Amino acid sequence: MSIKAPEIPTGAFTGNPAKDAPPCRLGVNIDHVATLRNARGGVHPDPVRAALLCEAAGADGITAHLREDRRHITDDDMRRLKESISTPLNFEMAATEDMLNICLAVAPHGACLVPEKRTERTTEGGLDVAGQHNLLQHKIARLTDAGIRVSLFIDPEEAQLEAAVRLGAPVVELHTGAYYEAAMTTTPASIKMEFDKIENAARLGAEMGLEIHAGHGLTFSNVQNIAGISQVREVNIGHFMMGEALFMGLHETVREMKKLIADARTGCLV
Repeated sequence: MSIKAPEIPTGAFTGNPAKDAPPCRLGVNIDHVATLRNARGGVHPDPVRAALLCEAAGADGITAHLREDRRHITDDDMRRLKESISTPLNFEMAATEDMLNICLAVAPHGACLVPEKRTERTTEGGLDVAGQHNLLQHKIARLTDAGIRVSLFIDPEEAQLEAAVRLGAPVVELHTGAYYEAAMTTTPASIKMEFDKIENAARLGAEMGLEIHAGHGLTFSNVQNIAGISQVREVNIGHFMMGEALFMGLHETVREMKKLIADARTGCLV
């Protein structure tokens, strides 16, 4: 018997059902399978095995973040993921020369440039694309020339969207962490304010010609509001799903998330 996750408040509203929009894809981040493995050392549990199970359950892609301190995913994990999975591999990385060279060698389907600080437990905000144009331009060009689709993990702000367009990145992933945090700590009005930022950024970014993805802090309880935004083409979810897999099993966790996303696209919001 599966065990439902505890409810996380999302405010007294839902996103507009995206009935006429194309399907919203689910990318599953398997970083924290490697976190568990590295806590003891050795080779178990294997994040590649987890990625294959996610694919079998219906995941549309696999995401993995190779951090500079290798706290979870390793270089070998990235190589094995590319060799083993059949769905697109999304290589999350800091915008450094070292990571750029590794990504070019692995040659994933896509590379998502994210901010990274050694002291953070998880990514704390979006990449300042507007303030780092000169740093990012060369790296985005090299990835693009190698046939790797670049996405930029940004806060849902107009200036960041405009900078992404100037840099020629085809995709942005909107950071939904502030929306999650508001749901955990503040009022329905504040939650709606954070949701509106995401919804407005998704609409504006799509009008600029960007493909819109979203991720960070998404759960069974709040994913439908984000997946219900018609311009959002993909959500990437990791920590929550790996945690729920301890109780529900990985296969059922992926299936449940896929169902919630699909229902949001047809207006069947729970």
